[in-house]
This record gives sequence, C-alpha cells and structure tokens, in this order.
Amino acid sequence: MPGKDPKDVKSYRPISLSPIIAKLLEKLILRRIDPDFTTSDWIPRHQFGFRQAHSTIQRCHRITHTILKVINNKEYLTSVFLDVSQAFDRVWHPGLLYKVKNRLSTFFPLLKSYLSNRQFRTRIKGEVSTLFPINSGVRQGSVLGPKLYLLFTSDRPQAPNVMIGTFADDPVILTYHTDVLRVSSCLQEYLNILQIWLHAWKIKINESKSTYPTFTLQRVPSPSIYLNNVEIPPATTVKYLG
Repeated sequence: MPGKDPKDVKSYRPISLSPIIAKLLEKLILRRIDPDFTTSDWIPRHQFGFRQAHSTIQRCHRITHTILKVINNKEYLTSVFLDVSQAFDRVWHPGLLYKVKNRLSTFFPLLKSYLSNRQFRTRIKGEVSTLFPINSGVRQGSVLGPKLYLLFTSDRPQAPNVMIGTFADDPVILTYHTDVLRVSSCLQEYLNILQIWLHAWKIKINESKSTYPTFTLQRVPSPSIYLNNVEIPPATTVKYLG
C-alpha cells in the first residue's frame, strides 16, 4: 500500500482473483438475495453502505444535521469515530454462516459452499508459497462480499440515547446532553455493550486510529473514553463559530 513500510506484513492486503464464471454466479446469487436486503428490516437504518438509494453524502448529512441541532440547543455532543481493523478480511466464517442460516436460510447450502475450502498463497519476486486455507474474510472487490459484510454486522447493538451512522465498515457513534459528564457516561456505557458484541463476533477495533471528538460551544475537557480497556485518543474539542 502507498506510504507503508514494505517490510511490514501489515502493509499488504490480499488480492482475490475469480474466474469469469464465478463472477457470473455471484451476480446471479446477488440478484436472488438482493430483495431480502431491500425489503427486510434487519439491515439497520443507520447503515448507508452498499444499499440502493444510500450514499456517504446521506450519512454526512445525518451526522452534521445532528451536530448543528445540538449546537443550536447549546448542548454537548460527544462522538466516537471507530476504525475496524481489516474489516472485510477478518469476517469470521462460522459467525457469518450462523447469520446466513438465520436470515437467508434458503441460500445457506450455496453460501456455505461459496465460503468453504478456499485457499491462498503468497508470491514475492517470483517465489510462490504453498497453499494455506482461508478461514475468515469476504473478498474485497467481489460482488457478494459487501452484502455478506452488511449481513455479518447487521445486529450491531443499538441504544435509545445513542445515534449511529455507518457506511460499510466505518461507524460513528453520537450522544448528546446538556451535561458533559452525563453524555460521556452514556457513550461509555454503549461502548461497554459494543465491546461484548465485538468480542463475540471476533471483530477488532483499531483504537489508535479511532478518535473521540466533542462538539460544543464551550471548551470543556471531556472524560476519557475506553474500548477494550484501551483509551480512544481524544480529538480537539470543536467550537462551532457559526
């Protein structure tokens, strides 16, 4: 990847190549399951990625509208922008198949076959490694990969006093109140619930790339926020100038 250390294995991302017939099969499967994604209520409304009539612009409008409303009401808004580590590459296959069986039971045998017995190898300067099994991940750039990721994360916890905005694997969590201590406490309580869900489905957050900004008319220090006992780096408190 550009700007990354070429000697660090984390600087590299897998490339999945499929024959044309496999791509055609994926499109046929997607055509059959897409109505379930469009009409069902199990894809959360806060998810704006890989859905018809949804885009990043809509998610940005939703977030900025909430921030401006809070600013006008002279309240405090705390937020966390989370970075999911290798989101598509680390989708846990047993967990994904469990959700496929619950939500798309008709297609379970087919999608189980689609995910099973996959292998990979590494090539560096003409040298090729032996084959290794692929036990996790949905292929980036594939037709079905994005939809399967949406399904895998569709049951992310929600809370009545918390607003979530998500585009694919990039979630932002917002809470607001007139009391900065109370709003931070509410956010921490939600992150504690979220951490249990993340652990159960083997999803890892990169805390160092996540950030925790507060939006307010007053410059006040916000309490620290933790996820998995790791402090999320605070961003500079934003003062809205109008």
